[in-house]
Amino acid sequence: MDVLERFGGNLLRVRQARRLSQESLAERAGMNRTQISLFETGQRQPLLETSIRLAGALEVPLSTLIEGIGFKPGPDGGEFLVSDPPELPRVSG
Repeated sequence: MDVLERFGGNLLRVRQARRLSQESLAERAGMNRTQISLFETGQRQPLLETSIRLAGALEVPLSTLIEGIGFKPGPDGGEFLVSDPPELPRVSG
């Protein structure tokens, strides 16, 4: 899993937890639904301003959308550290 996939997964989980469609989130954030889809699937990297806008539209701190993403400096430029998201509890039903 890379940085964009983790960001997208975080965005998807929060959006679904808020019971918002991509269209609803896009409207709240002032952007196009296609952009939401591209972010959620890790196909596009959002600008910082866009990330802040998404967090605001979801009513969560920006840190929620970048949870599990870190950076370790090093002599060769360092590396991104991406942890897998926590497993969600299974709902029987």
